[in-house]
Amino acid sequence: MDTVTYEFKAETRKLLDIVINSLYTERDVFVRELISNATDALEKFRYESLTREEVFDGHLPLEITIELDDKAKTLTITDTGVGMTREELEHNLGTIAHSGSGAFLAELVEAAKKDVNLIGQFGVGFYSAFMAGKTVRVQTRSWDKSEGHEWLSDGAGAFTISPMPGLRRGTKIIVELKEDAAEYAEKWKINSIIKQYSAFVTFPIKLDGETVNTVQAIWTKNKNDLKDEEYVEFYKFIGNAASEPMYRLHFSADAPLAINALLFVPGENFEVFGFGKTEPGVNLYCQRILIDQHSKNILPEWLRFLKGVVDSEDLPLNISRQALQDNALLAKLRKVITKRFLKHLDEEAQRDPDQYRKFWSAFGIFLKEGVTSDYEYQKELGKLLRFESSKSADGEAISLADYLLRLQPDQEEIYYINGPSRAAIEAGPYVEMFRKKGIEIIYTLEPIDDFVLSHLAEYEGKKLVSADRADLAITDKDEPAAETDAAAEEPRLDKETVATLTAWLGKVLEKSVAEVVVSRRLVDAPAMIVNPDGYMTSSMERILAASRKEHGMPGLGGSKKKMEINPKNPLIIRLAELQRDDEEFAAEVARQIHDNAMIQAGLSVDPLEMVERNYKILNRVVQ
Repeated sequence: MDTVTYEFKAETRKLLDIVINSLYTERDVFVRELISNATDALEKFRYESLTREEVFDGHLPLEITIELDDKAKTLTITDTGVGMTREELEHNLGTIAHSGSGAFLAELVEAAKKDVNLIGQFGVGFYSAFMAGKTVRVQTRSWDKSEGHEWLSDGAGAFTISPMPGLRRGTKIIVELKEDAAEYAEKWKINSIIKQYSAFVTFPIKLDGETVNTVQAIWTKNKNDLKDEEYVEFYKFIGNAASEPMYRLHFSADAPLAINALLFVPGENFEVFGFGKTEPGVNLYCQRILIDQHSKNILPEWLRFLKGVVDSEDLPLNISRQALQDNALLAKLRKVITKRFLKHLDEEAQRDPDQYRKFWSAFGIFLKEGVTSDYEYQKELGKLLRFESSKSADGEAISLADYLLRLQPDQEEIYYINGPSRAAIEAGPYVEMFRKKGIEIIYTLEPIDDFVLSHLAEYEGKKLVSADRADLAITDKDEPAAETDAAAEEPRLDKETVATLTAWLGKVLEKSVAEVVVSRRLVDAPAMIVNPDGYMTSSMERILAASRKEHGMPGLGGSKKKMEINPKNPLIIRLAELQRDDEEFAAEVARQIHDNAMIQAGLSVDPLEMVERNYKILNRVVQ
């Protein structure tokens, strides 16, 4: 049969126009598409050959070869797969799967206007060759021994099919490149595209005679067949790393989706070194073909420190990035992988607590970010949090589960307090009653920690409560109240004096405090500042104030606090006497007590005013 010319169907012509003129933003993917098609052809041949005693050209190696000619400006991709018959050429390359569907073309045109990467999403992978090709020539011979043929088109509206004797089994695609696509005839360009998109294709890809996909897709193998050295080598390749990973998770699943995943926790957190926000490091594959590099869709943002790959054959091979964001399958995939990784961390924490503490020290900030930004995984993340406490060794972080093991009888709340250091917290007034009653209190040493625990809200049914709350349940219930304890052996103010003193302090400090009350939880300290707002802790207020200042916003207005005084403290007892004898000087002392309590709460005061007042008090003392 001689050369026959065919007209593309109307829908196909419109499709070609869209592909050629509207999808230039990701031109590189045409190489990926042609390699992907070649891989499919090889896989089909391998499957068919398993059921046949003899196959046509059975001695040919299963491989993909790419040849470049920068002078002729051509790119040639050849595979030794199943090939195509003449009828298959006409059907597969002359029509589109959705031919005749007006709704399909309308959707395609509308999406193209939005400059969306449509290739593959609409089953148009082969036609992407016309993005870079002036003409595309397909020479192919089917594995069923039928004669070879050549398909040729410039993508304008017609194609020809001609007999071509002497071909071996498989398909050769010759792309004559457009003037502005000459770089695709250069080795460095094609090599970089292969390494980005097709590095883990099962079959060898030879570029000008050199195999370029030398790293195996080990995530598809059984983990029992892999050695530690193979994992480390793969991690260094995929993560562009020099050191070994801290953790790895290799798992497969069939339901609810087919998944092969290999995730690594790096040895170091580079965000803390001031290199800026880490970009996501997990690549999304479909049958070893990259469909989303450094995917922002496959894992929550707070797991951006992970490196590795996720491969799911259930996803469309070339779904566009736009569609990835809204894809229901991907949302399900993200949930499965996230929960599996968090479960793995919990298992590792129990298996080797010391190693997990190293992980927490480096990457705990990301898990805290997850608690504050992602309600869906709070239960799993709560198990992974680590903090020091009043009953842990200095520098040793414990879990909330450890805390629950040491709960006092009838204790219904988990208590925490923020401070710049363990020593500062233990020297402050907020832990006095906890120490007296033997109740453990968590030390949150980072300002963000209070946001984390307030967002978590509870753990295993126990409410998380900050120790600087005004409505704290823990009080000295075993001792009589100040008003009725006139017979106490230790000195303390009587009911009438306390009432007079608190009222007077309320007037003196009215610009700074909302109320002055007698404390039932202070043991030794003279006074403490507590927050009337049950949600906003002092450390949270500091963060918000600093953030607003950094962004040039006005302050929070210095919301008034509540001050508690200790009627048994010698300074408070002496202040009551001083208030009667020298009210003016007593007012200076009262303001100093307030400022001291504010500093212990980690809140700001006017340093110049405080220093000046300090000198006045010192001057009075040394006279």
